[in-house]
Amino acid sequence: MTWALVLAAGYMIVEIGGGLISNSLALLADAGHMATDVSALGLALWAMRLATKPATPRMTYGYHRAEILAALANGAVLLLISFFVLFEAVRRFREPAEVVGGAMLAVAVGGLIVNGVAAWLLEGGRHESLNVRAAWLHVISDALGSVGVIVGAALILAFGWAWADPAAACLIAALILYSAWSLLKEAIDVLMASAPGELSTEAVRSALSEVEGVSGIHDLHVWTLTSGLVMLTAHANLTRSADAQGAVRQMCEVARERFGILHCTIQPEVNGGNARDLEV
Repeated sequence: MTWALVLAAGYMIVEIGGGLISNSLALLADAGHMATDVSALGLALWAMRLATKPATPRMTYGYHRAEILAALANGAVLLLISFFVLFEAVRRFREPAEVVGGAMLAVAVGGLIVNGVAAWLLEGGRHESLNVRAAWLHVISDALGSVGVIVGAALILAFGWAWADPAAACLIAALILYSAWSLLKEAIDVLMASAPGELSTEAVRSALSEVEGVSGIHDLHVWTLTSGLVMLTAHANLTRSADAQGAVRQMCEVARERFGILHCTIQPEVNGGNARDLEV
């Protein structure tokens, strides 16, 4: 993450200079997107450090959600950038500007290389953390934006088509918008304590109900605290002959082994009354 931040910050300056020299809106849009990459990576690093702080009597879950808040902020910034680029592109369509295709092409190729290296650096952690995935999406969408700039520059150099520059900018904006929407939806789902998208609560209920001595499950809640940490709470109706502690332990093992739920708290109940709260 740190190396990706250094690469993005360094080349952002190059892209801003290249965009001003070539008068390319697409290149300036890509530079603006790279600026959000820098802020996104910085925010992601800060959130990762904050998330390692231990829980306190007031913050009983610790600071794990800092990573989700960082992902939400990055998604919102991406959304704003996409609308700004679209607005500027429409203006350029109405009032075409002369663009220096050679400089535009050279800087865009460099940007593609830098973003490719940054994406490779972040690849390993994107499946484990929504925060890292947010940073990775920033870098990937910027790399795709560089491809759009390269195509636009090639069309300008080959055919003199000035409209290729704002067209490339629109492509970049569409890519940013898609990334932003996907990221915001995932972050909001986590903050709203929704069940993970890949997990069926009915499947969880059915699996827990199959444990010996369990006659039913109610008040089942499954949610994500932060990336990779799924929580479960439930009330389990037990038969009179059931071993409450053994049943609870087995249900938590089922939740962990079949659904990857690491934190499981189940309240056993016999004939509608509480047995005792047991946490595994």
